[in-house]
Amino acid sequence: MTHAPTPMNTPQASPDLADLRIQIDQIDQQLLSLLNQRALVAERVGEVKKREGTPFFRPDRVAQVIEKIQTANPGPLKGGHVAAIWREIMSSCLALESPQRVAVLGPAGTFCEQAALEFFGGAADIVYCANFDEVFHSTASGSAQFGVVGVENSVEGVVTRSLDLFLHTPTHVVGEVSLLVRHNLLRTSNSLEGIEAVLAHPQALAQCQAWLSKHLPHAERKPVSSNAEGARLAATNPAWAGIASERAASQFGLHIVSHAIQDDAYNRTRFAVICLPQTLGTPPPSAHDCTSLIVSVPNQPGAVHDLLVPLKNHGVSMTRFESRPARTGQWEYYFYIDINGHPSQPHVSAALAELRGLCAFYKVLGTYPVTP
Repeated sequence: MTHAPTPMNTPQASPDLADLRIQIDQIDQQLLSLLNQRALVAERVGEVKKREGTPFFRPDRVAQVIEKIQTANPGPLKGGHVAAIWREIMSSCLALESPQRVAVLGPAGTFCEQAALEFFGGAADIVYCANFDEVFHSTASGSAQFGVVGVENSVEGVVTRSLDLFLHTPTHVVGEVSLLVRHNLLRTSNSLEGIEAVLAHPQALAQCQAWLSKHLPHAERKPVSSNAEGARLAATNPAWAGIASERAASQFGLHIVSHAIQDDAYNRTRFAVICLPQTLGTPPPSAHDCTSLIVSVPNQPGAVHDLLVPLKNHGVSMTRFESRPARTGQWEYYFYIDINGHPSQPHVSAALAELRGLCAFYKVLGTYPVTP
C-alpha cells in the first residue's frame, strides 16, 4: 500500500533589516498623525479650561489616564515604560494648553530637577533657583506656578531648611516624588589622582562620607548650594571633583570617575511639589494619600503625648513626627506630622478636628497622593 507524500510547507523568507525599518517608519508616521490629533483636542481642552477658570494641570487626571493605559496595555512594552511615554505625551499636550513654570534647585542637572521632570514631564518650563528659599519665593510670588523641594532623605533624615520654610509660606503640598538617588564622583579627568577637594550639597557629602573617607581621605569636602553647582565648579578646576547625577556629568562635560558612591545602596530622597491654593487646590482622594501638618502645643506636661491620642482613638496612622525649634528663646517647638489618609475620610476628619483643639498652632501643609 502506498501513501501520498506529505505536502511540505514552503518556507517564507524572513524580512530583512531594511524591510523592518520601513515598517517602523510607516508606524512612526501613523503615531505622529495620532499624536497631533491628540494635541489638537488638548488645545480645545485648554480653551474650555481657560473659559471656565479650571486648573490646567491636574496630577490626579494624569495619574488616572496613565493607570488606565497601563491596565489596557497588552505588551510587550512594560508598564513602567508605558507610563513614562504617556507622561511625556501629556506633558507636551499640556504645554500647548498652558506651559507650566516649575521652580527647582539649580543649576541644570540637580536631583530636584530630575524629580520635577518625573512629575511634570519634559515639556515643563524649568526655573532654576540658587536655593530652596528662592524656590519657595518664586512659587509663593506666582512667578512659577509650581515648585519642587527636597524634604527628606532615607539616610540623613529631613531637609531642615525646607521644614522651616514651610512654616510661613502660603503654598501647600499637592504631590510627592520619591527618587532613588545615585551619587557619582565627577571630574574633568577620568582618575582619582590629584583630587584636592570634593564639592557637593551638604546632604550628598554626608550620604557619601564612608566612601570619601576610604578613597579620598585627604581631599577637602566643600559644601555648596547643590550637587549640580558642585559639578559646575568641578568643571572649572582639574583638582576639584563634584558629587552629582549622570545628568550633571553630561550637562558639564565631566567624566564619571566612580559610579554610585553613596553609602546606602537604597538611598532615596522625597521631594514635595508645592503651589499656591489658587493654582491648584487639594487633590481629590486616591487609594493612597498623605496629609502633612505643622502644630505646636503649650509647654506643659503630657502635651506631646496628648497630640497622639486623637490619632489613636480614630485609627489614623502617623508616618512621620519631627520637631523644629520655634526660635522664640523659650524652648518651644513646632512638630511636623505626616498621617495616612485624606481629610474627606470621616475618621481622618474627626481626628484632625480633635487634634486642632489641642494645638496652640495648627497648619495643614497639604494632602496629596503618595506611591505605596
